[in-house]
Amino acid sequence: MSSSALGNEPEHTTTQTPTHPSPGPSKMAMGAWIALLVLLTAELMNMLDQSVVLTALPAIQESTGAGPVAVQWLTTAYSLPVAVGLITGGRLGDIYGRRRILLIGTVVFTTASLLCGLATGPGVLIGARLLQGVGVAVMIPQVLATMHVTFEGQNRSKAFGLYGAVMAIANVLGPVLGGVLTQADLFGLSWRPIFLVNVPVGLTVLLLGRTFIPESTVRKADRLDLVGMLLSGLAIVLILFPLTEGHAHGWPLWCVVMLAAGGLVLGVFLRHQRCRQGNAPLVTLSLFRVRQFSGGMAADLLHGLLCGLFFMTWTLYLQRGLALSPLEAAVAFMLLSVGELGGATIAAQTAGRFARRLPQAGVLIATAAMVAYGLQIGSHQADLTLLAMTAPVVLIGFGLGMVSGPLADLSLARVPHEDAGSASGLFNTAIHLGIALGTALTAVVFFAITGGSRDGAVNRDAFVTVLWWVSGLLALMWALMFCLPKQADHQAD
Repeated sequence: MSSSALGNEPEHTTTQTPTHPSPGPSKMAMGAWIALLVLLTAELMNMLDQSVVLTALPAIQESTGAGPVAVQWLTTAYSLPVAVGLITGGRLGDIYGRRRILLIGTVVFTTASLLCGLATGPGVLIGARLLQGVGVAVMIPQVLATMHVTFEGQNRSKAFGLYGAVMAIANVLGPVLGGVLTQADLFGLSWRPIFLVNVPVGLTVLLLGRTFIPESTVRKADRLDLVGMLLSGLAIVLILFPLTEGHAHGWPLWCVVMLAAGGLVLGVFLRHQRCRQGNAPLVTLSLFRVRQFSGGMAADLLHGLLCGLFFMTWTLYLQRGLALSPLEAAVAFMLLSVGELGGATIAAQTAGRFARRLPQAGVLIATAAMVAYGLQIGSHQADLTLLAMTAPVVLIGFGLGMVSGPLADLSLARVPHEDAGSASGLFNTAIHLGIALGTALTAVVFFAITGGSRDGAVNRDAFVTVLWWVSGLLALMWALMFCLPKQADHQAD
């Protein structure tokens, strides 16, 4: 795509010819900004609904009678279909048009959100959350893929910096929104508005997306690898389901059998993809030969894992370990969001100038703050106040805010445009699979200690254990970032 698309209105073409990235002009036209805003809003809806239930969990539990396993499935039911379907969703965008598939996914997601808001029991709510996940799996791969093929040079780094800011804000805005809306009890609806708010937002994305997002496809991606789609989905389900359910059932033999079968199916999937290279595969395996993509994917997986583990257990610690109300817990998440916004703003303004050094610095800041927070919790116990925890919480957010945008930009920088959908699906799969794994890991790291107890001391001790695990994951993530380039591509150009 020529750089002129960055200086004028987006071109609504049916096919976009792949090109190699090149520096674009320093400013984007209003139409391009609106297209970017719509794309980021779609991503915002996804990330909000990943975490919006966290601060509402106690109210949902009380209202619907959901048990501990059902509570865990309120997040897993969303993450699992996302992790299963993102790779397929990315390839669908390549074949049938990224704008078209994004809009279809938005329709499914918006409808499912309405069903969530109308649900009366845990079974219906979990089913609607599953449908939300299906919509996201179709919708979200188109965001990174469209950004990758539309923006170039410094404009792309700026766009990905804003993407990181949205990711950072959404991670904490979700729990804040969940706490505020639940506490407000609008029209006596309790927690339901946390889902119903998606309806007008989704309709706005549909209207503006159809007008401003440029269509793009790849000529050679002429069919979908159905066998690969089924194998990849089956492998992920066989791996994630026992990790989610194992603790509740005492890790029976069927969990081990399913995990082993998942590994076997994954091997079959990879062999199938290797045989289909050059014949419209679901995954372009040559992408993994690029060090910055494979290393970035691994770091992204760990990023999702630590987020899934930290955010779910943090809200339980705040409300059970410190006896805070949903609104007070939301204030704590707001402190984190202030820090994340600061870190993400730095990432967006620097536009990739510091390459891997910026996200690595962010990880080190977050790790140090996480350790300090753990020591503070251990010394203050039940007396810890929101004011006292402000410094470590803001610093945790600040460090994490410097990671998401640069990590996505640097990982995808050398991906050919014809593989944008596949790469975007894989990259999104990594973080969502990580979130699902992190949520499943709560059974081992947190719930195994608490045993479902609401005792404050027990929940505090369990959360301190979580912080040490998260600190270790951050250290691994920092090491993997050495696979990313020292210098941004547009600087080298």
